[in-house]
Amino acid sequence: MQLARTLETLRKTVATLKSDGGTLALVPTMGALHEGHMALVARAHEVADHVAASIFVNPTQFGEGEDLDAYPRPEAEDCAKLDAAGCDLLWMPLPSEVYPQGFSTTVRVEGVSGGLCGDARPGHFDGVATVVAKLFNQVMPDVALFGEKDYQQLAVIRRMACDLDFSLDIVGVPTVREADGLALSSRNAYLSDDQRQRAAALPKALSEAADTIIAGGDVGVTLDTAIAKLEAAGFTPVDYVELRDADSLVPVTRLERPARLLAAARIGRTRLIDNIAVVPV
Repeated sequence: MQLARTLETLRKTVATLKSDGGTLALVPTMGALHEGHMALVARAHEVADHVAASIFVNPTQFGEGEDLDAYPRPEAEDCAKLDAAGCDLLWMPLPSEVYPQGFSTTVRVEGVSGGLCGDARPGHFDGVATVVAKLFNQVMPDVALFGEKDYQQLAVIRRMACDLDFSLDIVGVPTVREADGLALSSRNAYLSDDQRQRAAALPKALSEAADTIIAGGDVGVTLDTAIAKLEAAGFTPVDYVELRDADSLVPVTRLERPARLLAAARIGRTRLIDNIAVVPV
């Protein structure tokens, strides 16, 4: 696996990889890799000839009071995992390489970035869209892969790639879960043993709500019930539990086409997000 820390090295390595006419997939990450990230790498091998990953803890997507400084950065372990998974290239730049002095451009995606985590984390998706646009221009992949766990993020990136005419495919990869259903996340490491046990109430509440909605239950009542279940399990505050259109993320009050049930809530000091598909039968 080739490691690039400067744009000059990155571009030379990408050119070499593409010299055989093969396709290149990109798996963007912020490091602290777990099985969910490795599922993205595995899927990348299925859709492209060469696989690149990036590790960059993007400061512009962290809001005031969020965990930028505390965010885990186990670089040696992450490199070993990617190497073992058969990555051809790792792009791991310093912040000054991504945001040089005088940097003053922001990519903003309206619509799908509103509401949900867009309300709870002002400016977050501007930071995501900006850094991902830069990654696409830097690595020039033919396909990029993102986890469905961050479903609103995936919607923002798809909209941005379409609107800005990026010549690549965006592939969403299903969420990888623990045995009790909790979605894998780097932030799970912040949970105490007791919090970790109670956190399983999140996927359980979403699954039960989805079943109720598919069976014809009232959407508003069902969402209120899910919130109450999360609060009873120790989640406070519950930022949202909402049913949104799977493509546009417009709020849904009646299930008539594929939708997504999304939630975000805090347990202790840790904010967890999750979502599941809700498809009419």
